[in-house]
Amino acid sequence: MIKRYLAGIALLTVITMSGCSAKVQETTADTGTTPADSAPAAEAAADSGAASDVIEIEFWHALENQYEETLNRVVGDFNSTHDSIVVKPMYIGNYSALNEAIVSANAANTNLPGVAMANIPYVTGYGAGGLCEDLGPYIQRDGFEIDDFGEGLIQAAKYEDVQVALPFLVSTEVVYYNRDLMKELGLEIPKTWDEMPQFLEKASDVGADGKTNRYGMVIPGWITWYYEPFFVNNGVQMVTPEGRTDLASDNSIKLVSQLKDWCQKGYTYLATGEDAASVMRQNFIDGKALSIVYTSSLFDTMADSCSFDVGMEWLPGGKTKEQELGGNVLFLPAKNDQKVKDASWEFLSYLMSKEVNMIWASESGYLPTRKSVQETEEGKAFLEKKPEFQIIFDNLDVITPGIQRSDWSQASTTWKNWMDEIIQEDLDVESALTEMAEEIDEILGDS
Repeated sequence: MIKRYLAGIALLTVITMSGCSAKVQETTADTGTTPADSAPAAEAAADSGAASDVIEIEFWHALENQYEETLNRVVGDFNSTHDSIVVKPMYIGNYSALNEAIVSANAANTNLPGVAMANIPYVTGYGAGGLCEDLGPYIQRDGFEIDDFGEGLIQAAKYEDVQVALPFLVSTEVVYYNRDLMKELGLEIPKTWDEMPQFLEKASDVGADGKTNRYGMVIPGWITWYYEPFFVNNGVQMVTPEGRTDLASDNSIKLVSQLKDWCQKGYTYLATGEDAASVMRQNFIDGKALSIVYTSSLFDTMADSCSFDVGMEWLPGGKTKEQELGGNVLFLPAKNDQKVKDASWEFLSYLMSKEVNMIWASESGYLPTRKSVQETEEGKAFLEKKPEFQIIFDNLDVITPGIQRSDWSQASTTWKNWMDEIIQEDLDVESALTEMAEEIDEILGDS
């Protein structure tokens, strides 16, 4: 087989870029200034006198129009209670555009935001490049309740055991299912991968002509994030301690062989290609899929789009039931003046408060990140409105950050492409995975 050219560019390469540009658009937020206490200065660089000037900081983000109302209200509330700090939210674009803008500003050492958002996979590269402020001293000084976050959320925002960011709007993989039809069929979402064959056989509707009228479960294939937990929980190491991949192991061969078999039988399909996400969603909405693996951040969208009762369940596990974190973190650029970093921390810690976290959780599909919110009136009200999220509250400590390597983006793209070909082109599973693992090992070895 002709060796494939690797799609995607490793994040470490991106971090070294300079001269990047991105369109910056200011979000219209209330910037009123009601008298209140000024932001505290860090102990290491505290001023001898109180600051009299108002500090303006920009908050660079990738939140699209559907989040604008919530964002403006949250920022406006902060501005109205801080007379010495004014925050201006700036929409930069998607995560890629935001990354380019941050890297460019950092390289030029000018026009840096006070607080910036980053997609979780960027954390490792930013940490390695020294782009992020160490938040440890701020957390310790203010007694910030870092342990109130799930362990996986904390780790996802670390680089080499340094807390370089904090989790903001995060999600994980879940199974959405047609609760009405599941009751009618007398089925439940399987708890383990071993229960999948029996479930899919009963949940799928395949005609005598071999045409699928209803898939039992559809699995996204446009990124590996969605099916990686199936491998991890069934004994496959994406990257071994020796820096190689285990994706050609017996456990992996068995899992991919099963998935390929189910696709050939019409019980499922690996959603890839153009408009894969929208096609999968529509199949679910139209009743052509009993269940789908998707992101928890779209619970509201799925529930509002369907004429039936939508349930949400944890992915089928194995010996473990880990899932991976998606979404974004917030950080402070390290090159800013200390006064700016102090003001920015004041805003960052405000965004991480239980109250603000519950506003975002209630008005979007993102997760409540604080374990203790279950004990608050807001948390109880949230779970009463969205009881499906109890499964996530119950499993916050087994939501992991995933592979934290700057070369994993390139390696996972190779994995994704091979998985698509194995199923679509009916390749021999063992030989294909062996060749794929050799390519991934080359990527891992070059980093």
